[in-house]
Amino acid sequence: MRTRGLTQAQGYITVLNQIVKQSLNLTRVNVRKLDYVTALLLLIGGERGRCAEMTMVCLTDFEEYAKAHLSKATWDYYAAGADECCTRDDNLLAYKRIRLRPRILRDVSVSDTRTTVQGTEISFPVGIAPTAFHCLAWHEGEVATARATEAINTCYITSTYSTCSVEEIVAAAPNGYRWFQLYVYRDRKLSEQIVHRVEALGYKALVLTVDVPYTGKRRDDIRNQFKLPPHLKVKNFDGVFQETSASEEYGIPPNTLDPSISWKDVYWLQSITRLPIIIKGILTKEDAELAVEHGVQGIIVSNHGGRQLDGGPASIDALSEIVDTVQGRIEVYLDGGIRTGSDVLKSLALGAKCVFIGRPAVWGLAYKVETTTHMYRSH
Repeated sequence: MRTRGLTQAQGYITVLNQIVKQSLNLTRVNVRKLDYVTALLLLIGGERGRCAEMTMVCLTDFEEYAKAHLSKATWDYYAAGADECCTRDDNLLAYKRIRLRPRILRDVSVSDTRTTVQGTEISFPVGIAPTAFHCLAWHEGEVATARATEAINTCYITSTYSTCSVEEIVAAAPNGYRWFQLYVYRDRKLSEQIVHRVEALGYKALVLTVDVPYTGKRRDDIRNQFKLPPHLKVKNFDGVFQETSASEEYGIPPNTLDPSISWKDVYWLQSITRLPIIIKGILTKEDAELAVEHGVQGIIVSNHGGRQLDGGPASIDALSEIVDTVQGRIEVYLDGGIRTGSDVLKSLALGAKCVFIGRPAVWGLAYKVETTTHMYRSH
């Protein structure tokens, strides 16, 4: 079992005290019983009355609720991993293999969960990873996610494949702290246009996703013949693609992504924007060193939630060698498999500056449906 010395462990695990209590307007909940991630999901879900009953106390509760209430095709899309889902599953199992090495008799009466990412202070080191199609889980979609992250003052990475436009997201949460997740397309002008849009809207960084030369083989999506329902679109490209077809892939025509993307495209991206560039999808020390050499400002250690390449390492297993290679020259973040506050702690102890959660944010949105239905009934 891997171990790493942890100082003030209890102080890190004690989380989201008055911040969450004020944001959620809770009066009867001991917020200290919730971990980072559960509390954030309650906020995304807009929870009020049910939270006071403490019905949702961990992410497993949200996961079970979402699985029971979302359509099978929607659940399968969010849950999918590539091929046999080994990497997806190992993202979670890897955290269970890591053991804490707590130090005792340390004063943890006062704890502070604040940190900075790219020079901006956020309230705690958990942000929302880029996840697609939030409107499949709840009709307000990414707008609701943006409001929640604004209220709690953390980072939201908006997905290229949003079902709300970047303009709608900014209008709903004008003071939120946001990065934009970017793919490089065969048509570079398409990528350049969206970069200029988000830059003008006040996005603070670009997250260049580099692990999708082709979409991973997700068996359930193939069996379900997954498509966006007709009333939903990839809003950031609404009107850009004039034709749709039976072969449309996840809301855009097939073969739109450029499989020839290489390190020279990092220089190209730097030439068209002044925003910091963070590369998402690095899993080896060699690529981490190349990222530093190419002048990017950050790395997200990520295997795309196990949705792209099956058989690769769990994100947390790749973290240490990347942190050791980077040596503090740029910031290192992580996503993949985080389900508890102790998972956050383990990631921070192994060198991550901040972590990001993906699927759990969608579960929080799915839970919002019942809350709002109850509200309408009460009115």
